[in-house]
Amino acid sequence: MLNKLGNEADAMALTAITNAQIFDGEKAVGVRTVVIDGGRIAQVGGDAPEGSEIVDGSGATLLPGLIDAHVHSAPGSLTLALRFGVTTELEMQGMNTRENRGAITDDDTQADVRSSGFAITPPGGHPSELMPEGFRPKWDLPPVMPLMPFSTTPEEAAAFVPQLLARGSDFIKFMIDDGSVEGHPGLPVLDKATVRAGVAEAKKYGALTVAHALTLEATRTAAEAGIDGVTHVFMDQPHTAEIINLIKDAGMFVIPCVTLNASMMGITGSELADDPRVAARLDADWDRTLRSSFNRYPQGKLHDVYDTVRALDAAGVDVLAGTDVSIPETFFGGLAHGASLHHELQYLVAAGLTPARALRAATATTARRFRLSDRGRIAEGLRADLLLVDGDPTSNISDTLNTRAVWRRGTRLAA
Repeated sequence: MLNKLGNEADAMALTAITNAQIFDGEKAVGVRTVVIDGGRIAQVGGDAPEGSEIVDGSGATLLPGLIDAHVHSAPGSLTLALRFGVTTELEMQGMNTRENRGAITDDDTQADVRSSGFAITPPGGHPSELMPEGFRPKWDLPPVMPLMPFSTTPEEAAAFVPQLLARGSDFIKFMIDDGSVEGHPGLPVLDKATVRAGVAEAKKYGALTVAHALTLEATRTAAEAGIDGVTHVFMDQPHTAEIINLIKDAGMFVIPCVTLNASMMGITGSELADDPRVAARLDADWDRTLRSSFNRYPQGKLHDVYDTVRALDAAGVDVLAGTDVSIPETFFGGLAHGASLHHELQYLVAAGLTPARALRAATATTARRFRLSDRGRIAEGLRADLLLVDGDPTSNISDTLNTRAVWRRGTRLAA
C-alpha cells in the first residue's frame, strides 16, 4: 500500500512515535504522533504510516533534543551528554572547531557540537587562573591545534577574527573578566576599545559574537560593544533596571549558567548526584566532580541571581539554558555533562520561569539565537534529534530526567 511518505518498502524504514504529548520547542501541541524517516522528521500529527516501527509514547512527552548553550568538552563528554538527551552542545572555549570535528558530525553515539574555538583574551587573562599549577590534561590533543588569539590592542583583536573564522570557529568569543569573581583580582582584561574593535570586525563577516562576563560592569561593556549575547549572568551585585534595559535594548541574549554561579558560591551538585536517574549514568570521576564545587565566590547570593534571571525574562530578553560544564576535575566541580543541563532547567524554574519557558531555553530559543535552523524544534524536515521522557515536564520540570528514549539524527541511542 502506498502512503504519503513513499511506498511500502520505504515505510518499513519509518519510525512512528505515537500517543505522546508533544512539546515542539515552543509549546505543547495538540497532536500525538511524530514520524521519523532516516535522519529527519517526516511527519508531525496524523496517523502512523502502515509498516512503521511503532514506539508507544503513552504517558510520556516528546521534546526536541536538548541544547546546552555553554560547555567545554572533555574526553567522552559528548557521549555522556547524549545519554541525558542533550543532542547538541555549544562549546564556549575548546577544540571542536570545524577542522577537528568531522568524526563527531557523523557519529550518532555522541552529541553534536559547535565551537568558538579559543576566546579572545589578553596573555595571562581569564581563564588561565582556573588551572592549578602543574595541571596536565589527561587526553590527546586534536589533529589541529586551535588558534590562541591573545590580544591586548584593538588591532590585534580585529586581526584575529577572520583567522578564527577561517579556522572553523562557529562564533567569536571575548573574555571580559578581571578575575575578581574567581578570587584573582587584577587579571589582565580586554579594555572597551579592544572589545569594540573585535566585535565590529566580526560584524563585517556576519559572525555571531558572545562574551564571558561575570560582573555587572563587564556585562555593560559587552552590551555597549554590540555583543550578541553573554555566556553568564553577572553575580557580583543585584541587577538594576538600567542594566536590564541596556541588555534588552541591545537585543542581547543571556545564558545565565545558574548552575555555575551556584557552584562558584560553594553549592555542590550532591543533591543531583543522589538522584538515581542521574547516578546510574555517571562514572566515579563525574560523580566526584558533581559533588564538588568551584567555591571561589562564597559571598555571592543565589537569590540575587534568581532575581536577575526573572527580571531578564520579564523584560523579554532571550534566556538560554547553559551550564559551563567542563572536565571531570573537582576544581571545576558542581557540574557534569548532560545531567547539569537538567539541573539548569530546574534552576530556571526556581528563578521564576515557567517550565515551558525553561524548555524553550534549551531548545527553540537557543537554536534560533545560534542560527541552528535545522534543530531545536519538532517540525517536518528538521533533524530527528528527539528526547522522549516519562511524565509531563511542562508541568513538572524534573520530569526531563525521566529518559525513555533518545534519538540523534533519527538513530535511537542504545539503552
